Amino acid sequence: MAKPILGIMYDFDKTLSTTDMQNYSFIPMVGMTPEEFWGATGEFSEKSGCERILSYMYMMIAKAKEKGIKLTREVLRECGKSIKYHPGVSTWFTRINEYGKQKGVKVEHYLVSSGTKEILEGCSIYDCFTNVYGCEFYYENGVPVWPKLAINYTQKTQFFFRIAKGVTDVRDDNAVNEKNRDGLRIPYTNIAYIGDGMTDVACMTLVNKNKGYSIGVYTDDNKEKVAQIRKDQRCKFVVKADYSKDSDMEKVFKLIIDDIATRADLEAKELALANK
Repeated sequence: MAKPILGIMYDFDKTLSTTDMQNYSFIPMVGMTPEEFWGATGEFSEKSGCERILSYMYMMIAKAKEKGIKLTREVLRECGKSIKYHPGVSTWFTRINEYGKQKGVKVEHYLVSSGTKEILEGCSIYDCFTNVYGCEFYYENGVPVWPKLAINYTQKTQFFFRIAKGVTDVRDDNAVNEKNRDGLRIPYTNIAYIGDGMTDVACMTLVNKNKGYSIGVYTDDNKEKVAQIRKDQRCKFVVKADYSKDSDMEKVFKLIIDDIATRADLEAKELALANK
């Protein structure tokens, strides 16, 4: 019998990193503060009627042009090198993978972000993920000219189904909508989602309805907001944004792995009895 799989979906900004990924290097590079850049993005969205995620992608191109910066994929990847993480993130993946291995559970990590994929490609934890999904530019002559992929907060929900079915190609709209007659690669009940706020509620709600695991993470700055999400029963757990050894986050995921391992063991015993 194949090992059960735990698929963990992560938001990135303020969930794994300490702030929005553009704030570390990209925004200073174009001579702005985060408040100025995100304020200008909001103003552009209001005036143009452009969706907010597409608005920030437009503003990245526009502000780079204003400063005479050739915004190549390589330049954006360099921006990923300065990202700072919450405590324990750098060793989290190895530790939780090893615990899963001890319990006979394969752990897979999936990053689903409304941030910039090219920046993520340069971050130190990029290779820890089975797949990384983020907003991405289409390039001509080495510079971005159009959004290749934009993921807003509700569009994130499609990746719950893609991950469950093993349909990783975002261009494959047929397979993700077809009924899986041979069963899901990862059962919905074996998917967890980690996010930090209201922009994660759609994914948390979807995971909850399918009896998976939803985790809200908080820092001192957003503790009350995340507590309200839990009070509204939109997530199952609320833990501090600390991924260190023996942290509450680690304890929660060890319990999740134990639960999946126990269910798999019981199912195997039931199948063995049925085949006698």
